[in-house]
Amino acid sequence: MERTIAATVAAVHRESVDTAARNQIKKSGVPAIRLLDGLGVEGDRHCGPSMKNHNRFRGPRLISNVRQVHLISLELQAAYAQAGFTVRPGDLGENITTCGIDLLLLPTGAVLHIGEAAVQLTGFRTPCFKLDKWRDGLKAACLELGPNGESRKPGVMGVVKAGGEVRPGDAIGIDLPPEPTAPLKAV
Repeated sequence: MERTIAATVAAVHRESVDTAARNQIKKSGVPAIRLLDGLGVEGDRHCGPSMKNHNRFRGPRLISNVRQVHLISLELQAAYAQAGFTVRPGDLGENITTCGIDLLLLPTGAVLHIGEAAVQLTGFRTPCFKLDKWRDGLKAACLELGPNGESRKPGVMGVVKAGGEVRPGDAIGIDLPPEPTAPLKAV
């Protein structure tokens, strides 16, 4: 399978100690992040083999973590701006902000080769009630359809298939899964 080089990394983010303590969405921009095989972003509170802090689950979190890495494109942030919301890289809690690809159109199972690492997409990020605490009406905007009928989900989620360092400016290569592919669904 031929790998398509489709995009670049615009910014990378990890949760600061202060942000995690206050349970906020926004993540701090950093010069680099390290992705850990099967776990997520080193130092991020969502890192681990089982899901944490997900508003759809109550009780013990023994569910396999399909939300290890959160990605959003600059293009999606521009769509939010057109809807009246100022959203900057890291504001919606993403670990990786991309440029040059519509992540929302990729199928489930697509593998993004980013810097030294590889992330397999598992689904759309489920909009959280915290979005409205940060910007009133943002959760609804994430669920609306855009002017061309595209969904404005708050990014995509994935699992780390190959660990390594990711930095702004890194190229992103894409391997699509074999046909027939399945569209992304909320995770």
